[in-house]
Amino acid sequence: MADITDPENTIIMTLKDGDVIIQLLPDVAPAHTARMKELARAGAYDNVAFHRVIDGFMAQTGDVQHANMEKDYNPGRAGTGGSDMDDLPAEFSKIPHARGSLGAARSANPNSANSQFFINFKDNDFLNGQYTVYGNVISGMKHVDNIAKGEPPANPDRMISVKVAADV
Repeated sequence: MADITDPENTIIMTLKDGDVIIQLLPDVAPAHTARMKELARAGAYDNVAFHRVIDGFMAQTGDVQHANMEKDYNPGRAGTGGSDMDDLPAEFSKIPHARGSLGAARSANPNSANSQFFINFKDNDFLNGQYTVYGNVISGMKHVDNIAKGEPPANPDRMISVKVAADV
């Protein structure tokens, strides 16, 4: 496991193959960081499917409304919902959409991010300045690479659990 220097701003995401450690960027995107920690602490991300996984691009998850595989998974609706909280304003920065970066998923409205996010499989510079980057995978990217592909995947993988490292 990676050396966790800031446990309050580190996420431990457990996938089928092991843990993915994500360092959040509260100085860059404080609202997005706070939302992820709030939803993680509430258990809202646990068992949520990766509903859109494009090989060579990114893996998207976080639809806590329609993609919980133990409660209400609906492949036809997965990716259309968020949380019951207000949408977040964009927090664009100079941080690139590099391999392992965490980006806020949104609609065409830049200020529509909510609970969904994606992890970039490779450097996706064309997204720079278009989507909020609020974290980076610091360990376990090989587990992200193994997430089942598809839109939606025939047998989607899920986030088994998502915790703030300070709480573990």
